[in-house]
Amino acid sequence: MHIQQAIQNLAHLLSLEKEEEQFQYFQALEKNPIEERVKKGISLFPLRMSNMETGLGEYLHFSFQNTKKIPAPLFSSGKVVEIFCGHDYRRKEVIRGTIKSITKGEITVATTCDELPDWLEDEGCGLNLVFDEHSYREMEGALKRLLAAEEGHLLRFKNIVYGMHPPQFSTEEIHLHTGLNSIQEQAVKHCLRAQDVAVIHGPPGTGKTTTLVALIRELSKTEKHILVCSPSNLAVDLLAEKLHQKGIEVLRLGNPTRISEELLSLTLDGKIVQDPGYKSLKEFRKRADEYRQMARKYKRNFGPAERAQRHLLFKESKDLLAEAREVESFLVDKHLQAATVICTTLVGASNPNIREIPFQTVLIDEAAQALEPACWIAINRGQRLILAGDHKQLPPTVKNVQAEKGGLGISLMEKLMEREGIGIMLTEQYRMNHYIMEYPSISMYGGKLHAHPSVENRVLPGNDMPRFIWPPVEWIDTAGCGFEETPPSEGRSIANSEEARLLLDYLAGLLTGLQGIPGSEEPEVGIISPYSKQVDTIRELLDEHPVLGSFTNIRVKTVDGFQGREKDIICLSLVRSNNQNEIGFLNDIRRMNVAITRAKKKLVIVGDSATICVHKYYSNLLDHCQAKGYYSSAYEYMYNQTS
Repeated sequence: MHIQQAIQNLAHLLSLEKEEEQFQYFQALEKNPIEERVKKGISLFPLRMSNMETGLGEYLHFSFQNTKKIPAPLFSSGKVVEIFCGHDYRRKEVIRGTIKSITKGEITVATTCDELPDWLEDEGCGLNLVFDEHSYREMEGALKRLLAAEEGHLLRFKNIVYGMHPPQFSTEEIHLHTGLNSIQEQAVKHCLRAQDVAVIHGPPGTGKTTTLVALIRELSKTEKHILVCSPSNLAVDLLAEKLHQKGIEVLRLGNPTRISEELLSLTLDGKIVQDPGYKSLKEFRKRADEYRQMARKYKRNFGPAERAQRHLLFKESKDLLAEAREVESFLVDKHLQAATVICTTLVGASNPNIREIPFQTVLIDEAAQALEPACWIAINRGQRLILAGDHKQLPPTVKNVQAEKGGLGISLMEKLMEREGIGIMLTEQYRMNHYIMEYPSISMYGGKLHAHPSVENRVLPGNDMPRFIWPPVEWIDTAGCGFEETPPSEGRSIANSEEARLLLDYLAGLLTGLQGIPGSEEPEVGIISPYSKQVDTIRELLDEHPVLGSFTNIRVKTVDGFQGREKDIICLSLVRSNNQNEIGFLNDIRRMNVAITRAKKKLVIVGDSATICVHKYYSNLLDHCQAKGYYSSAYEYMYNQTS
C-alpha cells in the first residue's frame, strides 16, 4: 500500500476507535437515569462543596463531600469529570475538570473556570466521568502533519517506518563505562550510533529501564534537552524517578493530578513552589482569591448596584490573576530551560510549554503498548527517535473490532522490528529462574533468553536440587473434573469457581508447607487470571478461605494489572472449560506471556487442557510441562486431599 494511503487508512481506523469510545460513553451516561449511573459507578451524587482554593496554573480546586458515602471505584486521580447541577440531570450547565485527589469521604477536582455558578454552592451537585476528546484531537493532528510532511525529519521517519528507506547508523567507535552487562551496553551503543531511528527490545526482566537510564545519561553529555515519553503516566513516573536518582535534572511535565505524589517535586508546579519567585506569585493569587470570595458573598437576590460591585470584584480578581500569569510564565520558562530531560506522556508531548524547545532525541518507552498515532505526536518533536518495549507482551488497547482487524492494534514498534538492523534485543534476564524462563524463551523469543547466574537456580526454600519438593513450574490439569466455566451474565467476563477453589486450596498447602521450613519467609504471591470476573471470584473466596486469611502477601489481579510487576510465586487461572473449545482472551498469547513471566521462583498454571490446548501455544506448553515432569492432574491433587 502506498505510504499516504497507509496513513489515511490509519486515520480512518482511529476515527472508528474514537466513535466506539464515544458510543460506549453515550450508552453508559446519556441513556441512564442518575440512580442507574450511580449504581454503575460512572456518576457520583449527591455531593456538597466543602472547600475552594486556587492552585498553581490558575486551577481552581473544588473539594466535595459525598453525602451518601457512595463507593466510586471508577473515579481516580487524573480522570476527567464534569460537575453538574444537582437539579439538572440533563447537564445543560457543567464545569469540566480533572480529579486531583480522593480521600475518605472527599474528592477534589481541579478546574480552570473563572466564576462560580450559584448552583455549585446553593443546590448541591454531582460528578460524571466524561469522554475526553483531547487525546484524539492530538493524534488526529499528528497524522495530518505526517500526511503533509514533504521534507525534514518527519518525512525521513515516515519513509523509514513504511519501508521506503533503511535506517542510518554511524560507525564511530564508542567507549562506555556504564556497569551494564555486555548486551545492554551494545544496546546503548546501537542507539548512540543511530542517525534517525533505533529500537531496544526488552523482554521481561532483562533490565530495559536500567539500560534506558544509562542511555539517557550518555545522551545528556552532548544534548541540552531530551524528550522522554510513554503511553502511561505510571511508566513516565518510573523513568523520571530513576533518572532523578542518578542526579539528572528532570522535569516531569503533565497535569499534576495524574502524577504520583512522590514525583510532584519534579513537576513544573513543584519546582515553581520551591523557587524564590513563588512568593510574589502566591501573593497575587491570595489577593485574587480574596476578591473572588468577596464577590461570592453577593447572592442571587440583589439590585443593580450590588450586581455592578460583584462584577468589579470579579474583574479585580481577574486582573490580579493576569499579573500572576506573567510571573508564572517567567518561572515556567526558567525551569524548562534548566531541565536536561523532560518526561511526559505521548499526548503530553504536545504541551505548548515545550513547543519551542529543540530536542535532538525523542525516546518512547513501553512503545509496544502505544497506538501508532499517539507515537507520532512525540516523534514530531525530535531529530532522532528511540523506541523501547516488548511487542511480545501487552499490545495497544483497541475497543473497536473493525479497527482492531484493520491493524490499529499493531504498534509502531512492532512495525519497526520487522525492519532489518533497526532493533536490538536484550537477552540476559534477572527475574525468572531457568525453569520458568525456558518456555517463554522458546515460544516468544527464539530461545535467546538466558538467566543471570544470580537468579538461574533461585527456587523456593527446601527445593534443593536436583530433587524438588515443589516443581518450579506446575500445570495442574482440570480436564475431566467437570469444572466448567460459568457463562457471562453481563458483558464478556467469565468465571470458574471450582477452578478458583482448587487453586486456592493448592496455594494454601504450598504456603503452609513453606512455613514448616526453618528460616523460610512468607513469599510474595500473585494470582492472575485473564478474566475480571474470575479475579472477583478468587478475591471473594480468598476472603473466606480458612487458611489463606493469615497470609498477607497475596495479590489478585488481571493480566493487565500485573504488567511490569513480579512475585516469588505466580498462580495462573486459565478459567476456560467448555465443550465448544472456545478460549476467548486466551487466544492472545502475548497476555499469557505477561502472566507467565511475572514469576521469580515458582509458576503454577491451573486449567483444562482439553479446552485450552486447541491452541498450539498451550499444547506446546503442556508438552513442555509433561516432558519436564511439571504436569499433574487435578484428580491426583483432590485424591491426596481426601485420603
